[in-house]
Amino acid sequence: MNEKYNAAEIEQKWQRRWEQDGLFRTDEDAPGDPFYILEMFPYPSGKLHMGHVRNYSIGDVAARYLRMKGHNVLHPMGWDAFGLPAENAAIKNGIHPDVWTRENMAEMRAQLKQLGISYDWEREVATCSPDYYKWTQWIFIQFFKAGLAYKKKNPVNWCPSCETVLANEQVVDGACERCGTAVGKKNLDQWYLAITKYAQRLLDDLERLGDWPGNVKTMQANWIGRSTGAEVDFEIEGFGEKLRIYTTRPDTLFGVTYMVLAPEHPFVEPLTDGGEYEAPAREFIGKLQYLNDIDRASATLEKDGLFIGRYAVNPVNGKRVPIYIANYVLMDYGTGAIMAVPAHDTRDFDFAVKYGLEIIPVVDPGGLLPDATQETQGDGPTQGDGPFGSHDPKGPSPWVAGLKGPSPRVFVAEGRMINSGRFDGLDNKDAIREITAYIEERGFGCGSVNFRLRDWLISRQRYWGTPIPMVYCEKCGWVPEKEENLPVLLPTDVTFSGKGESPLTTSASFRQTACPACGAPAEREIDTMDTFLDSSWYFLRYTDARNEERIFADGKVKKWMPVDQYIGGVEHAILHLLYARFFTKFLHDIGYSPADEPFTRLLTQGMVLKDGKKMSKSLGNVVSPEEFVERFGADTIRLFILFASPPEKELEWSEAGVEGSYRFIGRVWRLAQGALADGAGAETQEHNGDGSPGAAEAEKELLHAMNAAIKKVGADIGGRYNFNTAISAIMEFVNAAYKAREGGGVRQPALRDAVEKLILILSPFTPHVCEEMWEAYGHTGSILLEPWPAYDEGALVRGSEEIALQINGKVKGKFTVPSGLSAQELADMAAASEEAKKLTGGSAIVKAIGVPGRLVNIVVK
Repeated sequence: MNEKYNAAEIEQKWQRRWEQDGLFRTDEDAPGDPFYILEMFPYPSGKLHMGHVRNYSIGDVAARYLRMKGHNVLHPMGWDAFGLPAENAAIKNGIHPDVWTRENMAEMRAQLKQLGISYDWEREVATCSPDYYKWTQWIFIQFFKAGLAYKKKNPVNWCPSCETVLANEQVVDGACERCGTAVGKKNLDQWYLAITKYAQRLLDDLERLGDWPGNVKTMQANWIGRSTGAEVDFEIEGFGEKLRIYTTRPDTLFGVTYMVLAPEHPFVEPLTDGGEYEAPAREFIGKLQYLNDIDRASATLEKDGLFIGRYAVNPVNGKRVPIYIANYVLMDYGTGAIMAVPAHDTRDFDFAVKYGLEIIPVVDPGGLLPDATQETQGDGPTQGDGPFGSHDPKGPSPWVAGLKGPSPRVFVAEGRMINSGRFDGLDNKDAIREITAYIEERGFGCGSVNFRLRDWLISRQRYWGTPIPMVYCEKCGWVPEKEENLPVLLPTDVTFSGKGESPLTTSASFRQTACPACGAPAEREIDTMDTFLDSSWYFLRYTDARNEERIFADGKVKKWMPVDQYIGGVEHAILHLLYARFFTKFLHDIGYSPADEPFTRLLTQGMVLKDGKKMSKSLGNVVSPEEFVERFGADTIRLFILFASPPEKELEWSEAGVEGSYRFIGRVWRLAQGALADGAGAETQEHNGDGSPGAAEAEKELLHAMNAAIKKVGADIGGRYNFNTAISAIMEFVNAAYKAREGGGVRQPALRDAVEKLILILSPFTPHVCEEMWEAYGHTGSILLEPWPAYDEGALVRGSEEIALQINGKVKGKFTVPSGLSAQELADMAAASEEAKKLTGGSAIVKAIGVPGRLVNIVVK
């Protein structure tokens, strides 16, 4: 071994060796139980960031450990390579998206290899490669054949100056980020996948995902958003169609005082067309086009609305109620219309107070309502003075004014039915069933299940994406391309001007084609797919990445799927993970995937922060992995990023922490070097200790530290992924080895064995330097091919010693503990002991402070 640790020299040497030997290549026929470990693949932006380094280091430690444990490991990597940034680069720099993307892929691939990540690069996939997106197109066609892909109109962001469709992220404060022009909406025919057909299965099967974080499952359940309630039809005066609403609270039907339509609702135009409300309605709708659905659904959004001069009739009591359009009702939830019950819904209450609308309580939570409520509504119609019944719209509701308490409030609690005719006095939970049955009997509604989840809009008016393999024929309608003609290739004769609906419209060769069904002249679809489709099945393709005849072979996908361990950021908890589950279930249903859930176990790692904030270019706090790898080496960066925080928690970047990790590696290097030098010329000696009882005890302590570390590190990597505590255990082992070597008396074979075990258990974290030390110790094969060391349970059994027990600083007794406990172990054991319980008399323990070999002081209140 060289005297000085030279990270750059060592890491370059072993990266070359690993590549030459094909060490990370997965052999389908290799012995060992298969284990598929996968980190989410990146978008090839050109540079890795520290979040990438953390993600991939976590997966690499687990992959290396599993190989050493005898598993046949599949650990691939690829590129989520389609997307808007490449197209923007083409517009800005005059470089084709394919060239820009592949240059970035090459740079990031080199960075990943520089980090020593053990990927099987022979299985690399790139979603922009025709041999990959051929199969994305094939999957789309299977969706179409199954009736799960369809086309309908949907509004998109449209810049009239650039004459182009904009993604949501390209609209800044209602204006085009390119030119600053106010952005409007344009209705386009677009493709959807009917994910709602799978909503109940996606929800139910969350229960099967026992090794997923609970918060991720909760987020998915909330996104799917199953609710039970009723659909009810309201007649609209002077209009030929009924207005259908969905409500989870049919018990509050008698409290309806107005209706609200989403501004995009198809009834709005015919209800206002040609009348005095047409122009105000158009103006109101125009203002809302700059608000996205997330903002409109926000609880903090100020509620704005407009009366459109029309009235609906409540079918349960005949009450005439005004119809509004408002910003807080979305077309994509329920039916796009609501019955408003301001007494029992917070948003409706805010709206009613703002616009002076009637508020009728129908559920009494007990003692909180005014003594005199609005008169009870019966089963027949009631008459009112205009759109607000008998209530003056210019003043507060009499119910609000009379409500007991310091300020107007809304009650969504359960209670007794009031103001509800024949249903008065019922518990409102019973009334839900009774009123649902009532509306079903009379034919103006029915019980219903609703989902917040909407069908997936997958059309993108972009070039750099998977072409949708559909053809429009005047005779046949929409027809899928013949599967034998796939892939439908992206054309190269396009112009990137930033104008128009899509660069594909500028291709002379792409759009015109023949109908796959009848052969007549036809036109190709010019939209491309949402890039989430590309990433919804890539994990399946890795199992058979070079198959040109099938999406993947049955035997190979059966061997590896589902993914045993998936690792990625929690920001993908909803969309990517939900879509991946949807795709897997569909491919299972049509007989291609053996698994109907893609990922058995999920780890969502925390973000890397700097100065308490997420790293970003705008904040100027981005740390370049390349810079620190060049200064300290990849092993140091890996060690720091794995030691600084548990994987699922946020990690605060610290250059001092990096320097500390570098010093620790240097310390291990010197230990290995020193132990090797100690043994030079003494290999044939049985031992070189002095044979004294002290020497024997020192060796016993070293064996204890070694076996404790092997046990702890194996448990932390293999079970909980607590890499920070695993590294901490290794550090304690290093301290014990230094103590044993410097104290003398330990036999050389025992010290050498301890150092070799240290190198083995450290190798998943810092593979380069461990390979170098392993070779220096006379081993010819890669350390990755070595078995994970076993620990001796017997060596963990220690002698005992008597410890003084203090209570608030005064010695009160003694108790016996295993010798050699750490301060924390000693404190924990004492606090839990029967002696402590007796001496404290049951008083609450504030803290316990251990002094190894001497005493424990327990502080009580």
